[in-house]
Amino acid sequence: MRLYLPLLLLLAPLASAQLWKMTPEELTRLTAKSTFERFPDGRPKVPDALLDKLRTMDIAIEDLIVQARNAGFANQYEGGNWKVLNPSKKLIGRAVTVQFMPARPDLMEFLDLRGRLRNQSALDLLQPNDVVVVDLFGKKENGTFVGDKLAYYVWKTTGTGMVVDGSMFYLSNIEKTGMPAFYRHTYPTSLSGVALTGINIPIQLGDVTVIPGDIVFGDRDAVFFLPPQLVEPVVNSFEATEARYEWIKKKFDERKYKSSEIYGRPRDPALVKEMEDYVKAKQQQRKQQ
Repeated sequence: MRLYLPLLLLLAPLASAQLWKMTPEELTRLTAKSTFERFPDGRPKVPDALLDKLRTMDIAIEDLIVQARNAGFANQYEGGNWKVLNPSKKLIGRAVTVQFMPARPDLMEFLDLRGRLRNQSALDLLQPNDVVVVDLFGKKENGTFVGDKLAYYVWKTTGTGMVVDGSMFYLSNIEKTGMPAFYRHTYPTSLSGVALTGINIPIQLGDVTVIPGDIVFGDRDAVFFLPPQLVEPVVNSFEATEARYEWIKKKFDERKYKSSEIYGRPRDPALVKEMEDYVKAKQQQRKQQ
Protein backbone atom coordinates (compact mmCIF):
# COMPACT_ATOMS: atom_id res chain seq x y z
CA MET A 1 0.00 0.00 0.00
CA ARG A 2 1.37 3.37 -0.96
CA LEU A 3 2.31 5.72 1.87
CA TYR A 4 0.94 9.24 1.50
CA LEU A 5 2.48 12.22 3.24
CA PRO A 6 2.01 14.62 4.89
CA LEU A 7 0.79 13.18 8.16
CA LEU A 8 -1.87 14.57 10.47
CA LEU A 9 0.46 17.20 11.89
CA LEU A 10 0.43 18.88 8.48
CA LEU A 11 -3.33 19.40 8.37
CA ALA A 12 -3.04 23.16 8.76
CA PRO A 13 -5.93 25.57 8.12
CA LEU A 14 -6.66 25.68 4.40
CA ALA A 15 -5.87 28.98 2.70
CA SER A 16 -6.28 27.72 -0.88
CA ALA A 17 -7.33 24.69 -2.89
CA GLN A 18 -4.21 22.93 -1.73
CA LEU A 19 -5.55 20.11 0.42
CA TRP A 20 -2.53 19.89 2.70
CA LYS A 21 -0.04 22.60 3.47
CA MET A 22 2.44 23.64 6.11
CA THR A 23 2.72 27.05 7.69
CA PRO A 24 6.16 28.70 7.53
CA GLU A 25 6.49 28.03 11.26
CA GLU A 26 5.78 24.31 10.82
CA LEU A 27 8.22 23.97 7.95
CA THR A 28 10.84 25.84 9.95
CA ARG A 29 10.35 23.43 12.88
CA LEU A 30 10.53 20.43 10.56
CA THR A 31 13.85 21.65 9.12
CA ALA A 32 15.14 23.25 12.33
CA LYS A 33 18.65 21.80 11.94
CA SER A 34 19.24 24.01 8.91
CA THR A 35 20.83 27.30 9.98
CA PHE A 36 20.59 28.97 6.57
CA GLU A 37 18.22 31.78 5.73
CA ARG A 38 14.74 30.81 4.57
CA PHE A 39 12.24 31.54 1.87
CA PRO A 40 9.01 33.25 3.01
CA ASP A 41 7.24 29.88 3.18
CA GLY A 42 9.87 28.57 5.65
CA ARG A 43 11.81 26.46 3.16
CA PRO A 44 15.58 26.37 3.89
CA LYS A 45 17.67 28.35 1.40
CA VAL A 46 21.04 26.66 1.02
CA PRO A 47 23.33 29.43 -0.32
CA ASP A 48 23.96 29.57 -4.06
CA ALA A 49 27.71 29.56 -3.37
CA LEU A 50 27.50 26.10 -1.77
CA LEU A 51 25.42 24.79 -4.68
CA ASP A 52 27.98 26.18 -7.12
CA LYS A 53 30.75 24.36 -5.23
CA LEU A 54 28.81 21.09 -5.46
CA ARG A 55 28.49 21.60 -9.22
CA THR A 56 32.20 22.16 -9.74
CA MET A 57 33.36 19.26 -7.57
CA ASP A 58 34.02 15.82 -8.98
CA ILE A 59 31.68 14.41 -6.34
CA ALA A 60 29.45 11.37 -6.83
CA ILE A 61 26.33 10.04 -5.13
CA GLU A 62 28.50 7.34 -3.55
CA ASP A 63 30.35 10.09 -1.67
CA LEU A 64 27.08 11.58 -0.44
CA ILE A 65 25.72 8.24 0.76
CA VAL A 66 28.61 7.77 3.18
CA GLN A 67 28.24 11.25 4.68
CA ALA A 68 24.44 11.00 4.98
CA ARG A 69 24.51 7.56 6.59
CA ASN A 70 27.12 8.70 9.10
CA ALA A 71 24.68 11.46 10.08
CA GLY A 72 21.80 8.98 10.48
CA PHE A 73 20.09 9.49 7.09
CA ALA A 74 20.05 6.01 5.58
CA ASN A 75 17.20 6.36 3.05
CA GLN A 76 18.06 9.31 0.81
CA TYR A 77 19.00 7.37 -2.35
CA GLU A 78 16.41 6.72 -5.06
CA GLY A 79 17.76 4.71 -7.96
CA GLY A 80 14.84 2.69 -9.23
CA ASN A 81 13.72 2.68 -12.87
CA TRP A 82 14.36 6.29 -13.78
CA LYS A 83 14.68 7.59 -17.30
CA VAL A 84 17.24 10.39 -17.42
CA LEU A 85 17.26 13.29 -19.84
CA ASN A 86 20.70 14.76 -20.61
CA PRO A 87 22.43 12.29 -18.29
CA SER A 88 25.87 13.85 -18.75
CA LYS A 89 24.72 16.87 -16.70
CA LYS A 90 24.31 16.72 -12.93
CA LEU A 91 21.05 17.97 -11.45
CA ILE A 92 21.69 20.05 -8.32
CA GLY A 93 19.32 22.43 -6.53
CA ARG A 94 16.82 23.03 -3.72
CA ALA A 95 13.72 20.82 -3.68
CA VAL A 96 10.28 22.30 -4.26
CA THR A 97 7.92 19.40 -3.61
CA VAL A 98 4.60 18.76 -5.34
CA GLN A 99 2.12 16.03 -4.46
CA PHE A 100 -0.69 14.65 -6.62
CA MET A 101 -3.25 11.99 -5.76
CA PRO A 102 -5.67 10.04 -7.94
CA ALA A 103 -8.88 11.99 -8.48
CA ARG A 104 -12.19 11.00 -6.92
CA PRO A 105 -15.49 12.92 -7.18
CA ASP A 106 -15.85 14.10 -3.58
CA LEU A 107 -12.24 15.27 -3.42
CA MET A 108 -12.55 17.14 -6.72
CA GLU A 109 -15.79 18.80 -5.61
CA PHE A 110 -14.09 19.97 -2.44
CA LEU A 111 -11.15 21.38 -4.38
CA ASP A 112 -13.44 23.03 -6.92
CA LEU A 113 -15.14 24.97 -4.12
CA ARG A 114 -11.82 26.59 -3.26
CA GLY A 115 -10.47 27.09 -6.78
CA ARG A 116 -8.60 24.03 -7.97
CA LEU A 117 -4.83 24.26 -8.41
CA ARG A 118 -2.92 23.03 -11.46
CA ASN A 119 0.66 22.02 -12.16
CA GLN A 120 1.39 25.65 -13.02
CA SER A 121 0.43 26.64 -9.48
CA ALA A 122 3.61 24.91 -8.36
CA LEU A 123 5.75 26.03 -11.30
CA ASP A 124 4.95 29.68 -10.66
CA LEU A 125 6.56 29.38 -7.19
CA LEU A 126 9.95 28.33 -8.56
CA GLN A 127 13.06 30.40 -7.92
CA PRO A 128 16.59 30.21 -9.39
CA ASN A 129 18.41 27.05 -8.24
CA ASP A 130 15.14 25.28 -7.31
CA VAL A 131 14.38 21.75 -8.51
CA VAL A 132 10.71 20.79 -8.76
CA VAL A 133 10.22 17.27 -7.32
CA VAL A 134 6.85 15.77 -8.24
CA ASP A 135 5.02 12.82 -6.69
CA LEU A 136 2.70 11.67 -9.48
CA PHE A 137 2.65 8.12 -8.04
CA GLY A 138 4.34 6.72 -11.17
CA LYS A 139 1.39 7.56 -13.41
CA LYS A 140 1.99 7.01 -17.13
CA GLU A 141 -1.12 7.72 -19.24
CA ASN A 142 -2.55 11.14 -18.36
CA GLY A 143 0.31 11.53 -15.91
CA THR A 144 2.29 14.12 -17.89
CA PHE A 145 3.51 16.89 -15.59
CA VAL A 146 5.08 18.99 -18.36
CA GLY A 147 5.62 19.09 -22.09
CA ASP A 148 8.24 21.15 -23.85
CA LYS A 149 6.77 24.62 -23.19
CA LEU A 150 6.41 24.31 -19.41
CA ALA A 151 9.72 22.45 -19.23
CA TYR A 152 11.31 25.41 -20.97
CA TYR A 153 9.76 27.68 -18.34
CA VAL A 154 11.26 25.51 -15.58
CA TRP A 155 14.68 25.57 -17.26
CA LYS A 156 14.71 29.34 -17.75
CA THR A 157 13.35 30.05 -14.25
CA THR A 158 15.53 27.70 -12.21
CA GLY A 159 18.57 26.91 -14.34
CA THR A 160 18.39 23.35 -12.96
CA GLY A 161 15.83 20.72 -13.96
CA MET A 162 13.18 18.46 -12.46
CA VAL A 163 12.35 15.08 -10.95
CA VAL A 164 8.96 13.68 -11.98
CA ASP A 165 7.54 10.42 -10.64
CA GLY A 166 5.22 10.39 -13.61
CA SER A 167 5.41 11.31 -17.29
CA MET A 168 6.83 13.97 -19.61
CA PHE A 169 6.42 14.43 -23.35
CA TYR A 170 8.02 16.25 -26.31
CA LEU A 171 11.31 14.99 -24.93
CA SER A 172 13.25 15.71 -28.12
CA ASN A 173 12.43 19.42 -27.73
CA ILE A 174 13.24 19.44 -24.01
CA GLU A 175 16.53 17.65 -24.59
CA LYS A 176 17.71 20.47 -26.88
CA THR A 177 17.66 22.93 -23.97
CA GLY A 178 20.30 20.88 -22.14
CA MET A 179 18.10 20.58 -19.05
CA PRO A 180 18.62 17.41 -16.98
CA ALA A 181 15.48 15.64 -15.81
CA PHE A 182 14.50 12.40 -14.10
CA TYR A 183 11.15 10.91 -15.10
CA ARG A 184 9.41 7.52 -15.13
CA HIS A 185 7.64 7.54 -18.52
CA THR A 186 7.01 9.46 -21.69
CA TYR A 187 3.40 9.48 -22.85
CA PRO A 188 1.62 11.85 -25.29
CA THR A 189 -1.41 12.73 -23.14
CA SER A 190 -2.09 15.73 -20.95
CA LEU A 191 -2.41 15.63 -17.17
CA SER A 192 -5.84 14.47 -16.01
CA GLY A 193 -7.53 12.22 -13.48
CA VAL A 194 -5.40 13.61 -10.65
CA ALA A 195 -5.67 16.21 -7.91
CA LEU A 196 -2.86 18.50 -6.81
CA THR A 197 -3.02 18.03 -3.04
CA GLY A 198 0.16 19.61 -1.69
CA ILE A 199 3.02 21.98 -2.48
CA ASN A 200 6.17 22.18 -0.34
CA ILE A 201 5.18 19.39 2.00
CA PRO A 202 6.98 16.08 2.68
CA ILE A 203 6.37 13.68 -0.20
CA GLN A 204 7.26 10.09 -0.98
CA LEU A 205 9.40 9.40 -4.02
CA GLY A 206 10.12 5.70 -4.42
CA ASP A 207 11.89 4.68 -1.21
CA VAL A 208 12.67 8.24 -0.09
CA THR A 209 10.84 10.89 1.89
CA VAL A 210 11.68 14.26 0.33
CA ILE A 211 11.48 17.37 2.52
CA PRO A 212 11.14 20.86 0.98
CA GLY A 213 14.58 22.45 0.85
CA ASP A 214 16.47 19.16 0.55
CA ILE A 215 19.30 19.41 -1.94
CA VAL A 216 18.58 17.33 -5.02
CA PHE A 217 21.67 15.65 -6.47
CA GLY A 218 21.08 13.67 -9.64
CA ASP A 219 23.74 11.98 -11.73
CA ARG A 220 23.67 9.61 -14.69
CA ASP A 221 21.15 7.11 -13.34
CA ALA A 222 20.05 7.93 -9.77
CA VAL A 223 18.96 10.81 -7.57
CA PHE A 224 19.88 11.63 -3.97
CA PHE A 225 18.21 14.00 -1.51
CA LEU A 226 20.63 15.63 0.92
CA PRO A 227 19.26 17.37 4.05
CA PRO A 228 20.32 21.03 3.96
CA GLN A 229 22.27 20.87 7.22
CA LEU A 230 24.63 18.31 5.65
CA VAL A 231 25.57 20.32 2.57
CA GLU A 232 28.34 22.41 4.11
CA PRO A 233 29.98 19.47 5.93
CA VAL A 234 29.86 17.46 2.69
CA VAL A 235 31.47 20.27 0.70
CA ASN A 236 34.21 20.82 3.32
CA SER A 237 34.93 17.11 3.63
CA PHE A 238 35.09 16.55 -0.09
CA GLU A 239 37.37 19.54 -0.62
CA ALA A 240 39.89 17.79 1.64
CA THR A 241 39.29 14.48 -0.13
CA GLU A 242 39.84 16.07 -3.56
CA ALA A 243 43.12 17.59 -2.37
CA ARG A 244 44.31 14.21 -1.05
CA TYR A 245 43.43 12.51 -4.33
CA GLU A 246 45.26 15.25 -6.24
CA TRP A 247 48.37 14.79 -4.09
CA ILE A 248 48.25 11.00 -4.53
CA LYS A 249 48.12 11.34 -8.32
CA LYS A 250 51.02 13.79 -8.30
CA LYS A 251 53.11 11.31 -6.32
CA PHE A 252 52.18 8.52 -8.75
CA ASP A 253 53.23 10.81 -11.61
CA GLU A 254 56.71 10.98 -10.08
CA ARG A 255 57.02 7.20 -10.63
CA LYS A 256 59.13 6.91 -7.44
CA TYR A 257 56.65 5.10 -5.17
CA LYS A 258 54.67 1.88 -5.13
CA SER A 259 50.92 2.24 -4.68
CA SER A 260 51.08 0.77 -1.17
CA GLU A 261 53.47 3.55 -0.13
CA ILE A 262 51.10 6.32 -1.18
CA TYR A 263 47.51 5.11 -1.46
CA GLY A 264 45.51 5.18 1.76
CA ARG A 265 47.61 6.69 4.52
CA PRO A 266 51.33 6.77 3.69
CA ARG A 267 53.58 4.85 6.05
CA ASP A 268 56.43 7.36 5.84
CA PRO A 269 55.82 10.21 8.36
CA ALA A 270 57.52 12.66 5.99
CA LEU A 271 55.02 11.77 3.25
CA VAL A 272 52.14 12.07 5.71
CA LYS A 273 53.25 15.58 6.59
CA GLU A 274 53.72 16.48 2.92
CA MET A 275 50.19 15.27 2.15
CA GLU A 276 48.65 17.12 5.10
CA ASP A 277 50.44 20.33 4.19
CA TYR A 278 49.24 20.00 0.60
CA VAL A 279 45.62 19.53 1.74
CA LYS A 280 45.79 22.54 4.08
CA ALA A 281 47.26 24.73 1.35
CA LYS A 282 44.53 23.71 -1.12
CA GLN A 283 41.79 24.39 1.43
CA GLN A 284 43.26 27.80 2.12
CA GLN A 285 43.30 28.57 -1.59
CA ARG A 286 39.60 27.68 -1.88
CA LYS A 287 38.70 29.99 1.02
CA GLN A 288 40.44 32.87 -0.71
CA GLN A 289 38.68 32.33 -4.03
